[in-house]
Amino acid sequence: MAGLELLYSCCGDSISCPQDAVVSFVHWEVVKSGYKCLGSGDEAQSSDKKSELLPVGWSGNKVEYSLRYASELGDAQLLLKALLVDSALVFNLMNRSTQRSSDVIVNLNEHVDSSHLSTFERVFKDAGSLAAAIRSQLLPSRDKRTQAERSERVRRREDDDDDGGDDHDPLRIPDRHPRHAAQPHWPDPMGPPFSVGGSDLDPLGSVTGGGMMADPLRMGYPRSGLDPSGGIPDILPPGAVPPGARFDPFGPIGRRRPGPDPDHLPPPGFDDMFM
Repeated sequence: MAGLELLYSCCGDSISCPQDAVVSFVHWEVVKSGYKCLGSGDEAQSSDKKSELLPVGWSGNKVEYSLRYASELGDAQLLLKALLVDSALVFNLMNRSTQRSSDVIVNLNEHVDSSHLSTFERVFKDAGSLAAAIRSQLLPSRDKRTQAERSERVRRREDDDDDGGDDHDPLRIPDRHPRHAAQPHWPDPMGPPFSVGGSDLDPLGSVTGGGMMADPLRMGYPRSGLDPSGGIPDILPPGAVPPGARFDPFGPIGRRRPGPDPDHLPPPGFDDMFM
């Protein structure tokens, strides 16, 4: 309970009943969990400042207490309220950032000796069990608090992104596609079904790999050893056909042009030397 005795001594003049003592006890547990008090009341005031001490006038109402806290590291703010019901104090702690709340009921007769309010060593009957109840039921654990603050920061960042931040232009036309929606998968414009008829647009097949003009030199079929650019004996001289040019043979290929078949009939008057 380090620090509680010093706090109790500083605000001893404001403690005049058992509920005051319990409120100061709960206040110190909140401070130890990573928060500092801003002031009393439900609404923020111009005089608010972070402090480990209780604010002035915190115990003016002996039936209802209200204290505000802010995290030392994050932006989380807490609102602590205590209401006296018979001989018990009902505490409610709400996180204003996440709107989550927790509560605990403290029996004054079980935890406070009202006859020794001015003596710190004797005022609390069982400080250990009271601290355990407050930590387990009222105060969020450090892991949960850190996670809640992280979630709140992420939510605020997403809100700022949706608003456009400082560069938000109300006259700008928004994007047609949602920010977080998955973009559709468009097919390849050069693939099917858009490639139908591509051979007509590319007759030589330089882009699509096909073509509507048949070229025997580019159709992939086995080619003969004949190279028309080298000439054809007794038919074409060398160089008559440009290299790589399309060439359709126009007659039988051989070293010499074949003569008439001996079995063919001779023309009339073949043997007449005077004709």
